[in-house]
Order: sequence, then structure tokens, then C-alpha cells
Amino acid sequence: MTDDPGAQPAEMSFPVGLESALPVQRHAVAGTFAPEPWSPGAFGPAGPPGPESPPRNILFVAWRDLANRRAGGSEILVDRLASGMLARGHRVTLLCGGPVAERPYRVARNGGTYSQFLRAPLAYLRNHRNSDLIVEVCNGMPYLSPLWSRRPVLCLVNHVHTELWSMRFRPPFSTIGRNIERKVMPWVHRRNLFLTVSASTAEGLQQMGVGPDRIRQICNGVEEPDPPLPRSPEPLFLAIGRLADYKRLDLLLRLWDRVRQVVGGQLVIAGDGPERSRLEALAGPGVVFTGRVSEQEKHRLLCSAWLLMHPALIEGWGIVVVEAAIRGTPAVAFDVPGLRDSVVHGQTGMLVHTEGQFASAWASLAINQRRREQLGQAARTRALRLHWSAAVEGFAEVADEAIKRGRSQPCRLPPLA
Repeated sequence: MTDDPGAQPAEMSFPVGLESALPVQRHAVAGTFAPEPWSPGAFGPAGPPGPESPPRNILFVAWRDLANRRAGGSEILVDRLASGMLARGHRVTLLCGGPVAERPYRVARNGGTYSQFLRAPLAYLRNHRNSDLIVEVCNGMPYLSPLWSRRPVLCLVNHVHTELWSMRFRPPFSTIGRNIERKVMPWVHRRNLFLTVSASTAEGLQQMGVGPDRIRQICNGVEEPDPPLPRSPEPLFLAIGRLADYKRLDLLLRLWDRVRQVVGGQLVIAGDGPERSRLEALAGPGVVFTGRVSEQEKHRLLCSAWLLMHPALIEGWGIVVVEAAIRGTPAVAFDVPGLRDSVVHGQTGMLVHTEGQFASAWASLAINQRRREQLGQAARTRALRLHWSAAVEGFAEVADEAIKRGRSQPCRLPPLA
């Protein structure tokens, strides 16, 4: 759809006030529940823009709205940033495809999943030519907005898709998509700033040829949950998210067949998606599929679980990891981009490299309550320091920089407007 942030090049901009061991912040889970809309006061003391930051007209061009059943971390991030900028006195519009719903900011539907990429330039020319900043959200396939707009552009990338192209599409479509993301997108945005939410994605962008001097990183947030609920007295392990191929839940089911022989209990898989039927057919004893869950049920599951299991191949960050962490639930995950940012190995959870190590970490933590609780407490302490107000503040600074940068550079491409 990395390495420790402290190891990144010195010239790269990182979240102010966060230690190098504390990567970036996030919120919701794809395909699992209907995220709550933004409400006043969610962004703490952040007030309206000061004299140095006059009210702007900001256009987010993104794949989906939160109303889409496939909405996930990227949509949560855009919603929180858009709502936060609106609260600061800016005018904000989201242009996206698929189902939409009413938000505090304006949402304009722009076709379907794929037709929106062709319709975006026309929608811009008709209704959004007065934008002060275009925030192009690149989830694999870019909109290439510098080709059809002279306005300043900020390119927001949650994660680089790499192997996901071959998992989602067959050649030649996978090859075309990969080359557009890795070659065309960086070239078209060669004069623009890139914004991301993890050191893993920042590293991926550098490997695509984006200079570190043009990469900015903000922190996602996690919202303070309701009062904690009791932990399950019996072993309960949770995987929660969109049931898609790159989440590798089939691998989790295979490992569960080994682990349950040692620890017993239940493996609960919450969420929905295209892989659900296949996964249900593969599931053995002790596996429960809940489908999409409400916010309240999500909270109960995250509090009840002994461990969060996250076998995904890649993430932009791994929002559910921090949602579990703030409830004192540590995670077991593979040491892959995104998850190595949200999980601090040996402190807030365990990162592994092989299937055998995953099963071993799973079983050992299940039978070691003291160690499990130590990791959970450290995970909660860390998660409590992640605030959406900081994400909005960081975004506002990068937006101002992108606007100044765009206005100071001559346009060498022949955009439509």
C-alpha cells in the first residue's frame, strides 16, 4: 500500500521534540472499524495561524475518504491533518475517489478508484485553481499534479510500495506501476518537498533518488483511549487490520498451528478484506474472525489481548501497533519497513526476521507474564507521548515551507493551469 530514525542523514528534517528512539505517530486500522470523525478540541492548544502564516487554501488530493470501507492509516492521517489545519483557520478541501461522507472540511468526490486519476486535473481546473497548496497523497500511483498545476505542491508519501506491485497486479501492470512510482513520480516532483511519517519511508524515498534535503518527517498521533478494560484471563492474541495479501495473515495462521500446541487460547482476527474467505478456509482450531468491529469493540479487543500479532510485509508505520501500545499491549512483528519504526525491539515489543523467530517470540512472551507486562508498560509510556497536535503543527510548518519554495521557483514544466 527502517532503521532507527537516529541513523538518518543529519540534513533530513525530523519531528521536533521527539527522541531518535521515538519514531512517528499514527491512528486507525484499515478495514476494521468506522473511524470516529474529528471533533473540536482534538488538537489541544493549537490556535489559529499567526501573522507569519496567513490563512491558506489547501487542497488534499488523495485516494480515499474515511467513508471508504478500505480506508486505513493514510486516510486517518489526511483527516487529522485536514481537520487540524481547518481548526487553525485555513480553508481545506479533500478531493478523492469513491464513497465520501460529511467532514468538518469540504470533501469533493472525484470519480472511482481508478478514474479519479484521469479526472483530478479537470476537477482542479474547474473548482480548485485558487489553491495556495496542493498536497498530493501518493499511495503507489501518483496524480502527477506538477504536470497540471502551477501551484506549490507538497508530496505526501506514507510508504513506498516496492514488492506490493507484484502482489497486487500481474505483469505488465505491476512493472508499469512500479516504474511510475519509482521513476516518474520522483522526477515529476523533483523540485518539491516530500513529507512522510516514518524513517522507513524516508529511506525508501532516498533509494528512489529523492534528496534527503527535500524530505520532511512529521509524527502521527494516537488518541487517548477510554478507561482500560480487563486483560483476558485466558491466552488471547489479536491481529487487527485490513485482510489483504501483504498483511500475510495466512502466515500467521500457519504459525498459530504450532504456537497453540504450547500456549493454547485463541487467536482473534478482526477486520475485513479480499482475503477473508481464503483465510477462513485455512484457519484451524482456536481462530475467531470478527469482521469489521466498532470503535468500542476495537478498544475491548486491544485491552483484552495478551499480544498484538503483526506479520505484515510492509507498512507506512503500523498505526494499530501504537493503538495497542497505548492500552499496554505489546506487539510481535517482522523487522520490516514501518514496523521497525513503530516497534522498539526488546522495549515495546519484539521484531523478528524469520518465521521460526516469530513463533518463538510469540510462545515465549505468552508464557512469560512478567516480561509481557514490562513490554506493555514501556509501549504505553511511549505511545502517550504521541499527539496529533504535534503532527498538525509539524505539517503546518512544512506546508508554509512548501508554499514559499513553490513560489520562489520558476515553473519549467508546461502545466495546464
